[in-house]
Amino acid sequence: MANLRKLAKGQECQVRIPNVCNFNNETTVLAHVPIKGSAGMGQKTIDLIGTWCCSNCHDVIDGRVKSQFSREEIANMKYEGMIRTQINVVKMGAVKW
Repeated sequence: MANLRKLAKGQECQVRIPNVCNFNNETTVLAHVPIKGSAGMGQKTIDLIGTWCCSNCHDVIDGRVKSQFSREEIANMKYEGMIRTQINVVKMGAVKW
């Protein structure tokens, strides 16, 4: 499997929070999506459980910046971004399906 963190560089944000996303591919990183039971305290999930995310969206999904959206809405955007990211990495051949 390819290094998904390195692969994130230059990709489009897949979270796309309205009125938050900066659509700047230069700021895109792999943002890990925490799932209960998938990692311990202070540990991140595996890279496959992540989404390509611009710096603005990353700040919101990690709770560093508040937004107009509820926790549930942010979670939905984060999970949809993770699914879009997974589709992209499979299409790129970085992950075998």
